[in-house]
Amino acid sequence: MHYVVIGAGPAGVVAAEHLRKYDPDSKLTIIGGESEPPYSRMAIPYYLVKMIKENGTHLRKTSGHYDQLGIDVEHGRVTAIDSKSKSVSVDGRSVSYDKLLLATGASPLTPPIPGTDLEGVHNCWDLADAREIIKYCEPGKRIALIGAGFIGCIILEALAESGAEVHVLEMENRMVPRMMNDMAGGMIKQWCENKGVKVHTSIQVNGIEKKGGALSLSLSEGPDIEADLVITATGVAPNVDFARDSGLDVGEGILVNEYLQTSDESIYAAGDCAQGRDFSTGQFSVQAIQPTAVEHGRIAANNMAKGDDLYHRGSVNMNVLATMGLISSSFGLWMGTDDGDKAELLDRDKFTYLNLQFKDDVLVGASSLGLTEHVGVLRGLIQSKTRLKNWKDKLMDDPSRVMEAYLANTQAVGHNAHVL
Repeated sequence: MHYVVIGAGPAGVVAAEHLRKYDPDSKLTIIGGESEPPYSRMAIPYYLVKMIKENGTHLRKTSGHYDQLGIDVEHGRVTAIDSKSKSVSVDGRSVSYDKLLLATGASPLTPPIPGTDLEGVHNCWDLADAREIIKYCEPGKRIALIGAGFIGCIILEALAESGAEVHVLEMENRMVPRMMNDMAGGMIKQWCENKGVKVHTSIQVNGIEKKGGALSLSLSEGPDIEADLVITATGVAPNVDFARDSGLDVGEGILVNEYLQTSDESIYAAGDCAQGRDFSTGQFSVQAIQPTAVEHGRIAANNMAKGDDLYHRGSVNMNVLATMGLISSSFGLWMGTDDGDKAELLDRDKFTYLNLQFKDDVLVGASSLGLTEHVGVLRGLIQSKTRLKNWKDKLMDDPSRVMEAYLANTQAVGHNAHVL
């Protein structure tokens, strides 16, 4: 049996390690699209602030890790799948497979702004980008960051800590708009401004030009901004083109069933490229977050090696983010439902905020700011679909009692199970 995994990110690496565990005698190959050892994009900010060296970004740091597991790691660009011959085309050569996993991840979107092709304009997505950006992370440099979403806020702290002058430019009216509401997103903006970052929201970049050795950004309102470096962080899109061209069913991502199997029974998909089940909605969508990628990789490997016996019930949409030292998190249907209730707890001076979203007496979503002790509890209540009964009213009055609600309900479940 030859398993081929296309993609060397968390989904691909976790899947390969589990495939080796489940099928010790198989042939196993990872094909990565970059000429780098498998690494974590989430570690790039630590590299930018020089907390780690470049090899500190590697997913597995033990020397010879993949060789010891008998996993061949190759590098190349996969351009096509031939499902009839069970082979993939990699830089003009053919690699055969018995079972194939697509863990091709996503690629950064380039905003439709004139001038994004100029020298000095970069994404911050891979190590090649990071090697260029780190040259500008020093006092006296001017950096413009277009986009204040998850990716932008991950690297923001590294940019600011370098001593560079940083401008953040965001089209929406708040920071991290896809995981924070107006209240929390506005508080993150205020926190960053208090730290010396210049944050511009509800604004568009109309164009970028070279002027006098600098990059000049013209805005929808206000004066132009000059920068030595421009970073675009305006979202990502799943890498699905060659899968679509090869005849697999593709929607927003590569379509999979409850076992992460594609429209071809020998091919599975996992991570940012896969359109898998969302736990909260029951629908199939792309969740470009690392916890989902890891979960996908583990489940897909089980089903590839053992047969389709591990059902994917859906991943909880979960984001935990540190923005210049301020922790924010969101879970499930953090924006709420049309017929649901919500409870809020706010302390602007301390930059703390908690938002709970209910459907009937079940917690279906939550978001928080400046709070870390309840992160696991919030996810646990959402994922277990615990009926809170009278505890819902208590949380509506005082959301800070979420730990008490969790303990009261989990202890009750454990007690009843013991009695039965």
